[in-house]
Amino acid sequence: MIISLEHRFIFAAIPKTGTHAVRRALREHMGAQDMEQVGLFVQRKLPIPELAQIRHGHLTLQQIRRHLSAEDFDGAFKFAFVRNPFDRFVSYCAFMTRAEGHFEHDPKAVMRHYLANPPARHILFQPQNAFVTDPDGKLLSDDLGRVEEMQQSYDRIAERIGIPSQPLEKVNASSRRDYREYYDAPLKSGVARLYARDLELFGYEF
Repeated sequence: MIISLEHRFIFAAIPKTGTHAVRRALREHMGAQDMEQVGLFVQRKLPIPELAQIRHGHLTLQQIRRHLSAEDFDGAFKFAFVRNPFDRFVSYCAFMTRAEGHFEHDPKAVMRHYLANPPARHILFQPQNAFVTDPDGKLLSDDLGRVEEMQQSYDRIAERIGIPSQPLEKVNASSRRDYREYYDAPLKSGVARLYARDLELFGYEF
């Protein structure tokens, strides 16, 4: 997460949505009073003890909302990036088994394993809507960029917050086939059930 007092924005970094590339671009415009929490490549913590003890930077807008005044939260431009849940699930499975190479050997087996044994508390497994909605399911973000059109989305957001845009780097990316090639009918149905709210809220389909 990045909280900019200078440019009055809050960037919620949803995992597996290209957040590190966006962070790198935004950092070039951060002022002395701006804040970031991140736990990969760079180690930074927010000056809020309750949140600083969390070991990652994938904080939700609802989490930070409790620590900001209504004026600061409501007056900030809040944004995040989202990704097709079917594609994101493939990315998650590949990432979690990258050391052993299980996904490359038998991707469907890995995907079936995580659907049958969902690591509910793992931050990378969480549905995307949880990062940008309140407890009632109301959307808290003002804009949602899309991984499928990453640069165009970032260009639009940069203009909105009043900073020059720039080409986004590829950070922490992997090389795989089109996500649809990894699915069969049961896997498709399982992921659709798992991330049903994301599909509905963000308008994605297989």
